[in-house]
Amino acid sequence: MLDQLKPIIQRALDEDLGDGDVTTLCTIPEEATLQGRFIAKANGVIAGLEVVRLTFMLIDERVQVEFFVRDGDPVIKGQVFGAIHGPTRALLSGERTALNFLQRMSGIATLTRQFVEAAQPHPAIILDTRKTAPGLRLLDKWSVKLGGGQNHRIGLFDMVLIKNNHLTAVGSITAAIKRVRDCDDRQRAIEVEVRTLDELRETLTLQPDRILLDNMNLDQLREAVELTQGRIPLEASGNVTLETVNAIAATGVDFISSGALTHSVKALDISLTLGHG
Repeated sequence: MLDQLKPIIQRALDEDLGDGDVTTLCTIPEEATLQGRFIAKANGVIAGLEVVRLTFMLIDERVQVEFFVRDGDPVIKGQVFGAIHGPTRALLSGERTALNFLQRMSGIATLTRQFVEAAQPHPAIILDTRKTAPGLRLLDKWSVKLGGGQNHRIGLFDMVLIKNNHLTAVGSITAAIKRVRDCDDRQRAIEVEVRTLDELRETLTLQPDRILLDNMNLDQLREAVELTQGRIPLEASGNVTLETVNAIAATGVDFISSGALTHSVKALDISLTLGHG
């Protein structure tokens, strides 16, 4: 994963630094050093510690970062969960980019953990979607896993998902699945989105790998579970919130996906306080 992370972080640093941090270069002597503390300003789940470490390393390998928690651990407001020491210029120049990553990733992990806990005691698995920040999908989806959820497909390349717009273009679920099976040499897993119980009945006869129940109400979800009888995993999607996820999980679906995990994330409040000790 390191090879995939470096270009993402480097692009963020290049965006911020350009041809140099003029304020820091003009005010801070090259030989100056500082230390600092990472402090949680709210309760949540930490995610992105290795991204922070790599961010500072790409600026100056002399920066030393130590964390007292691990990715996926809970933190409470006021908790000091890490320390940093190194050249002052590097700390000041990398601070905002590192915190941007850490706060966003921790916000996603925190919200995911809330969804996972809200669905209990039912066994439904919480999934993310492709509604991620452009260029940050790897980090967004990693954060979901650290929060206790699981990843849906990473992109359009690793799984087939036949959605409503595909069906409009093709004409029927049966035709769409046949075309995929005839075309895809790799025979990747096939998921089909259905909006009605009649579409579900048609899809069940075709035996895809998963069926997505789109925007169905609770009664429809329960009937879909009864019709399917465990033959094919069912995923519920559409208007899933912390307030509704438990009732959805109680219908007996296997998966619940929510774009809100990544598209409506609230960054976790975290500070990096620098000082001389």
